[in-house]
Amino acid sequence: MAKIGIFVGTMYGNALLVAEEAEAILRGQGHSATVYEDPELNDWRQYENDYVLVVTSTTGQGDLPDSIAPLFHGIKDQLGFQPGLRYGVIALGDSTYKNFCGAGKQFDALLAEQSAKRVGEVLMIDASEDPEPESVSNPWVEAWGTQLN
Repeated sequence: MAKIGIFVGTMYGNALLVAEEAEAILRGQGHSATVYEDPELNDWRQYENDYVLVVTSTTGQGDLPDSIAPLFHGIKDQLGFQPGLRYGVIALGDSTYKNFCGAGKQFDALLAEQSAKRVGEVLMIDASEDPEPESVSNPWVEAWGTQLN
């Protein structure tokens, strides 16, 4: 089964809740999954030829939460080419704001630029429509986990 790092960017805890639920689902499918609440570049490097799931909320004007911004910039500035990496993104946001799910979209664009291979589509969860994000993310994670080998 797959080795998966779940990297969390959260302000108020919703993304962490989604990540912890994802971890339980993926482990239930037989995968090895670990949540990184304050992720660092060395944590990310352990998954260069495996899978990562980025679960991040969005702050301000489409910005990354403080807990994941250093990781994003480290990946951008220090890693570059990541052709062995496969990834998924769960983006949390609020569609009443201009840059809806901006942090998740930034991660997706960066990883695609670095030749990582996305598994499935980016899941964008709208807080104004789905106050309990795990009700949307859990079925997506179940389906995502079945695509991994």
